[in-house]
Amino acid sequence: MTTGAGSLARRLVPSAAADAAALGALLADLPQRERDALAGLVQQYPALGEMLARVAAGSPFLGALIRRDPGALLTLLGEPPEAALDRLCASLDAAARVLEDEDAMASALRRGRAHAALLVALADIGGVWGCDEVTGALSRFAEAAISAAAAFLLRDAHRQGQIATLAPGDPGEDSGWVILGMGKLGARELNYSSDIDLIVLFDQETAPLKEGVEAQKFFVRLTKRLAALLQDITADGYAFRVDLRLRPDPRATQVAIGVEAAAIYYENMGQNWERAAMIKARPVGGDREAGRAFLQRLRPYVWRKHLDFAAIADVQSLKRQIHAVKGHGTIAVLGHNVKLGRGGIREIEFFVQTQQLIAGGRNGALRGRRTLGTLNALAQAKWITPEAAEELKAAYRFLRTLEHRLQMVNDEQTQTLPASPEGFAAFARFLGAGPEALAQRLSETFALVQGHYARLFENAGELASDAGSLVFTGGEDDPETIFTLERLGFRRPGEVSATVRGWHFGRYAATRSARARELLTELMPALLAALGQTADPDQAFVSFDRF
Repeated sequence: MTTGAGSLARRLVPSAAADAAALGALLADLPQRERDALAGLVQQYPALGEMLARVAAGSPFLGALIRRDPGALLTLLGEPPEAALDRLCASLDAAARVLEDEDAMASALRRGRAHAALLVALADIGGVWGCDEVTGALSRFAEAAISAAAAFLLRDAHRQGQIATLAPGDPGEDSGWVILGMGKLGARELNYSSDIDLIVLFDQETAPLKEGVEAQKFFVRLTKRLAALLQDITADGYAFRVDLRLRPDPRATQVAIGVEAAAIYYENMGQNWERAAMIKARPVGGDREAGRAFLQRLRPYVWRKHLDFAAIADVQSLKRQIHAVKGHGTIAVLGHNVKLGRGGIREIEFFVQTQQLIAGGRNGALRGRRTLGTLNALAQAKWITPEAAEELKAAYRFLRTLEHRLQMVNDEQTQTLPASPEGFAAFARFLGAGPEALAQRLSETFALVQGHYARLFENAGELASDAGSLVFTGGEDDPETIFTLERLGFRRPGEVSATVRGWHFGRYAATRSARARELLTELMPALLAALGQTADPDQAFVSFDRF
């Protein structure tokens, strides 16, 4: 096997001392031909041996990928990682064009994802790609998978006589089926083992459906097939876990919503956390032009040119619901969640988004989707100091890299550091660091982020309960909020959390105005604390809900 001048194997960066025993065990499990080829590369490129030893010792998931398909590893090592990513994305588009069997398409998606996961891990661990390149590559492949799956399903619906016309080059064009990527996918900042957050819409006025095909039933069924095609576990594993709960009122709506109904909801009842979510929204499949038109229609909702004091207070509540502890309290490292915990990734993202919501309506430069780019824009607009921007950018890249490595261990959607000293030391070795130095840097990073975050609205009143955080945004339970509700005395905290989110979605007429929801946010900590002091907090809460 030969490697080109810009190949992955040639570009690997030397790292910490390797675990020779782990590397030997990995090589011993491979067929003779691939073992010899890989051993020759390791001899030629010592950095490759160091990287593979860390992989073998630290990641059962990556080790299994290599053992399952060592030929794929050799192919990836022999080409530039950028070219490999191009090839993998193109292969999905080609599969969607020629395959007619859904199981075969599912297999192509899963094999492609396995190769992409190995490619990104090698480029990351080997020092070839930094955080920005890693998140960009993950996002690009995810979008290619979504787009290919959607194109396959639209072609299949055309073959079955449900769609009258189909654009030959891109079946999504003029299909009326809008697939929006949200969160980190929309921002092109996806993490290694992330769910993909989607909002799916349809335009029954423009969809080229055959006569007699009812639009809502058709697109709901198509969306469910899209989710299954991406996430159902087969012999080849899965491609991507799909989360459709960011749509308007997910407990009361179908997985695909009419474009007009969705626009009316956002324009009349959309909450500030949904405004924040829409900052990152981006068409990633289906009818992209219709998706761009929908987001253009929502611009006045997302980017308000004028905010009154009540609206600003509600934007601030996105941050102040989180229990921002001022002062110099110690933040533990072992078992800490690098995303949701104090000083974590979410605090950097909220730091950015709350200021975007307040100032972005008047300053178009602050409307970026990406966290790092918007930190630069905030500094240029003098909303934050250049020093704060640089500190938070460095912290973000460091914490995102840790998040990726945590997820590479077993391909799990986790952000929690090992809780035992032994587990933490093993993870540090996988990261290529000493445990003491890693713990020190983590402590300093958490403290730095928490300090910036707590000062963001330091003159605003605190909405968090003394017992902890109370966050009722999004389509799912916030883990810290569940703990807080338990401490307040509620035996069924998940039901309480879901009900309060329903209030914010305007399920009752009394909470459908923006002002009502702002007041609800302000009152919630005191209300729940008072209900928690009753003889039966859960029953008292149910009674209040009925009231």
